[in-house]
Amino acid sequence: MTTELHGLDTEQEVFFYEQDFYVLSNFSAFELLHSGRRFSTSEAAYHFEKFVHTAGDVALDIYLAPSAHEAFKIAEVNKDKRRRDWDAVKVGIMRDILRAKANQHEYVRRKLLATGDRTLIENSWRDDFWGWGPKRDGQNMLGKLWMEVRTELRAPRIAKGRRP
Repeated sequence: MTTELHGLDTEQEVFFYEQDFYVLSNFSAFELLHSGRRFSTSEAAYHFEKFVHTAGDVALDIYLAPSAHEAFKIAEVNKDKRRRDWDAVKVGIMRDILRAKANQHEYVRRKLLATGDRTLIENSWRDDFWGWGPKRDGQNMLGKLWMEVRTELRAPRIAKGRRP
């Protein structure tokens, strides 16, 4: 079987942000139900969580934002108002959001599983925490979380295959 490659993809790596696996980007237009609310994108859900426990209308503004980009911009302008424990909880929150996105959309699940065992890399030159950053040496945390979710999605299939 030949692996279909797009953009920067290799036999060992899948780069997502604007390529064939854009579906894995938080900016891709897949609604999701998270924390009892329906969000237009996982990006909006993520930024909403930064402010949901704080005073003011920032969380509501993000929730009502017309696009993922606008939700991002609102969050950036209001950095000083985000919840104090954000750095301690943001990875767990993102993991939950990605799980919800994959569980609620068959297409997302199929695309994620289609990456096989390749390393997933968020091809973001801006962000060296969630992506690989301007020097391509970032933490790629979003890619790592997607690989965790991929492993979780495979687990039931693996377990079924081992039953007598």
